[in-house]
Formats: sequence, structure tokens, C-alpha cells
Amino acid sequence: MTQTNTTTDQLALLSLKSQIMSDPFHFLDESWSPAVSVCHWIGVTCGSRNQRVKSLNLSNMALAGRITREFGNLTFLVSLDLGSNNFHGNLPQEMTRLRRLKFLDLSSTASAGRFPLGLGFYTNFNF
Repeated sequence: MTQTNTTTDQLALLSLKSQIMSDPFHFLDESWSPAVSVCHWIGVTCGSRNQRVKSLNLSNMALAGRITREFGNLTFLVSLDLGSNNFHGNLPQEMTRLRRLKFLDLSSTASAGRFPLGLGFYTNFNF
């Protein structure tokens, strides 16, 4: 079961990577590979017990792109920091599935678009 859950997280992050149009420092190109456990990718922290992605910190990487619907499959995510990047478009409605999310930072991000209904119950948001 852990392998399936890790695969779900890996596919969600690879979907995000596929929508990154600019990675000038090649952070994701060099680190985010299906050949390596998602828990060893740059910016990813996994829980020690279940090996699910619990934190994603891609701040200050000068990334440009959009957040995909599959991102909502990171259901163990507690902290998400995408600050100081260039993400555009609306946040997908599927992000409302991130019920464990306690920290979200989109500060200095060019355009995060609209927030889906249901994200309003979160605390510790920075824009």
C-alpha cells in the first residue's frame, strides 16, 4: 500500500513538473526523476512513518508554470511554499482535498489566480 501511495505522490509532482515552463537553475530537471524516490527530490520532505509527501518547498527557485489538478492528490501535505516564483492561473479546485495543509506561501508569486472555495478554512497563508 505504501508503494501505491508514494506513486500517487510521485505522479502528482511529476504532473506539476510537466507544467513548469521555466526552471532556469535546473532544480527540478536534475532532481525530480522517477528513478529516485520522491522523498529524495529537492524541496520534498516525506513523513518518516508513511513516506508520503508532507512538505513541499519550491520557494525562490524562479520557476514559471501552473499548478495542476493532480496536485490535490498530495493528501498528506502539511506545508506548501511556492513563494518567489512565477506561477500563473487559478489554483485548482482539487486543492480543497489538502485537508492537512496548515501553511501556504504564495508571496511574491507573479499571479496565483483565484482560490477555490474551501481553501478559506486554512490558517497561516502568505500572499
